[in-house]
Amino acid sequence: MTSFLAAALTILLLLPAPVMAAEMIMFEQPGCAWCKRFNEEVAPAWPNTEQGRRAPLRRVNIHDPLPADLTEIPVERFTPTFVLVDDGQEIARLRGYPGDQFFWALVDEMLAKLEP
Repeated sequence: MTSFLAAALTILLLLPAPVMAAEMIMFEQPGCAWCKRFNEEVAPAWPNTEQGRRAPLRRVNIHDPLPADLTEIPVERFTPTFVLVDDGQEIARLRGYPGDQFFWALVDEMLAKLEP
């Protein structure tokens, strides 16, 4: 039994570490009118876009405890704030929601900063 456990542990150690994908963190709060507009104008389409596939949207309420993997990312009181995170590191930040037409262009600029 001990040799089985040792073999299993060896196999697990040889497996590649999971690759952390980029995420678009949306810091939001209840009652935020601009968050509501984003939710109406962009959020339904996000997962179906190239941008959404490259950086899935992850919502974080600024009044809730910060998830452990985001403790290095500064949280602002201004919502919505969009933070592009890759491998736990902030890549770019967009404060506010400028409307759907400007938003997509700004997100493309943010995503252009990711490693290919």
